[in-house]
Amino acid sequence: MSEMAGAGHDGGPPDAAARLAALERENAELRRRLDEVPPAPDGGPPAGPGRPARNRSRSAAAVVLILLGALLAPVAVVAAWAERTLTDTDRYVATVAPLAEDPTVRSALAGRLTSAVMERIDVGSLLDTVADGLKERDVAPRAVAALPALEAPLTSGVESFVRKTADRVVDSDEFATAWEQANRVAHEQLVDVMRGEQGDIVQVGQEGQLTIQLSGMIDLLKDRLEARGLGLAANLPTINATFTIMETSQLVQIRNRYAQLVALGTWLPWIVLVLLGAGVIAALHHLRALVVAGLALVAAMLVLAAGLAVARGLYLDALSGVVLRLDAAEIVFDQVVSFLRATLRTVGVLGLVVALAAYLGGASASARGLRAGVGRGFGTVRAWAEGRGVSTGPAGVWLARYRGVARTAVVALAALVLLLASSPTPGLVVGVAVVAGLLIALIELLARPASAAGGDPS
Repeated sequence: MSEMAGAGHDGGPPDAAARLAALERENAELRRRLDEVPPAPDGGPPAGPGRPARNRSRSAAAVVLILLGALLAPVAVVAAWAERTLTDTDRYVATVAPLAEDPTVRSALAGRLTSAVMERIDVGSLLDTVADGLKERDVAPRAVAALPALEAPLTSGVESFVRKTADRVVDSDEFATAWEQANRVAHEQLVDVMRGEQGDIVQVGQEGQLTIQLSGMIDLLKDRLEARGLGLAANLPTINATFTIMETSQLVQIRNRYAQLVALGTWLPWIVLVLLGAGVIAALHHLRALVVAGLALVAAMLVLAAGLAVARGLYLDALSGVVLRLDAAEIVFDQVVSFLRATLRTVGVLGLVVALAAYLGGASASARGLRAGVGRGFGTVRAWAEGRGVSTGPAGVWLARYRGVARTAVVALAALVLLLASSPTPGLVVGVAVVAGLLIALIELLARPASAAGGDPS
């Protein structure tokens, strides 16, 4: 009886009861510890005792790679724009050709043509010739003495006549064609100039002035002047006048580093993509890192836009008092960097689209709730359609089984379209994103869960 009294309450030996109580305590402690371990949001393994150091290293590497890619992104955009402008004739012509259509630039060009012609027309010499002729014909000395007083009004009249003709020239279709053709031919010489050689049409001065020869336009002006009755225009010698497209010391540096710039513009954008992609892969939570990478690109483009605005102000301040038409220089600057602005907008919109897509696919409560709501909506539509005899059948079951592969294929195809586009634009990025989103929504709508198929009486 005493042995029975010393036994445990379950009738077993005392040591067995103690071991059972210890096991229960140990299990309770393990459950408590497991409950304290947060699940991995992206479906990865939960953090454990041996993982903190490795996880910190991966997180640090991801931060460094994404930060480095974001810092290099503005440089990559500028380098790619400069390389494309310098090496692609069509891009260069598309950049400068619209300048001939701008009224302010046309006015500046007309003024430059007028001044170039008037520098060669010496009204004083013409009056001296007339005076000599009058003296030979014994004209009254008072009349001869009065001729010098006519120099100023005659000069003003001739200049007004030349300016009106120049205005008509720059407003003509022939001028726009001549301007575009001159710039197309000049682009080949621009490449030579960047390589250290001097061209006949385009030159880069020691102070960084990018100028284009106006000799062809002046010949057109001389023909028009002669046709309108100014016969002395036919006797004018060849006039080598230029028009400054851009004036910045950076052009001299670009010319001195042309080969490096071409290589930088070709490879740096890919390096930025590799850095951002490597940062996303190295991160513990890939979708969360993708959101950060997309927003980092947006921030980098905002910084570039701000830097471009500052550069514009500094450029115009440097030209103040140096050029006659600062308003024309302002328009020229804006036109020259128009493709750069379009590129930074495109990259910024792309970063925003990527961040939004990664957020919608992430594990946050709001994203899960949104996906669940959309899924319920698709389920309701499918049930309504099947209740009326409309079903995707076995094809829908197959699509439901491989919907992950289908979604990946759509995303890959959208990325391929953007990568292969010769000139991506914000509109193209948004359009591709919308089409990809609609295709993914269509996949979700047509996919037929296996449970629905099992309950199909057919």
